Amino acid sequence: MELGKKQKLVYKRKEEFGVYLTEKGNDEERVLLPAKQVPAGAKIGDEIEVFLYKDSKDRLIATTNSPLLTLHETAVLTVKEVGKIGAFLDWGLEKDILLPFAEQTVRVKAGDKALVALYTDKSDRLAATMKVYKYLKQDSSYKKEDHVDGLVYELSDNFGAFVAVDNKYSGLIAKKELTTSLKVGDRVKARVISVKEDGKLDLSLREKAPIQISLDADVLVKMMKENGGKLDFSDNASPELIKEETGMSKNQFKRAVGNLLKSGKIEILENSIKLK
Repeated sequence: MELGKKQKLVYKRKEEFGVYLTEKGNDEERVLLPAKQVPAGAKIGDEIEVFLYKDSKDRLIATTNSPLLTLHETAVLTVKEVGKIGAFLDWGLEKDILLPFAEQTVRVKAGDKALVALYTDKSDRLAATMKVYKYLKQDSSYKKEDHVDGLVYELSDNFGAFVAVDNKYSGLIAKKELTTSLKVGDRVKARVISVKEDGKLDLSLREKAPIQISLDADVLVKMMKENGGKLDFSDNASPELIKEETGMSKNQFKRAVGNLLKSGKIEILENSIKLK
């Protein structure tokens, strides 16, 4: 019998409070399926698909309900409440699953949604963790230049933003590809720039260069229209000012300005840029 997994067990014996199930060919080990969980018409000898977890008294118990994730899988769950030892998440069963404080990468509160994996702790109990890196899959069908949706689950000053694509595949937005400030829990739309040999996805928030330049140019035109037809700085401004005002790197900004200049939409003054 496997804790945290769905499996088919044999209806062995009926009691007033439920039925006992055993593995096929193993009558020694048994687990209770409460009466309200027993499928209508089930009889001794039938196989019943159940999920095994532990009740509030730490006893192995079966359910025919389907949890939102099983052992070593990942899913986005809702925080129901926060207690003294951690947060309790709704995972589709009567007993909520614990997300210990030690397994939280950021503190969560009631109503938050968190990407978690299901694991067994040192006491052989099921629990949730936000440290999902080792549980993410690497066998997606995505290829270079595909567009994907993902959730940021960890940030690294050295590497960038770790992203769970479709909540289950391993992806990374490298530090040099970060064009905006992100936080854990952010949803992102990204482009696959490469697929590593191990299947992990390298991602970018930017489009391919010609498309991105055009998009950035549109952003600058909109900014100028909202500011009386001009920007109060030019491409001679500091990288910090450009980043703060536009969200672009200096090189990104200069390419967009060059695009607008080439198309005759702007003129560059000493300390400003003006729409024609």
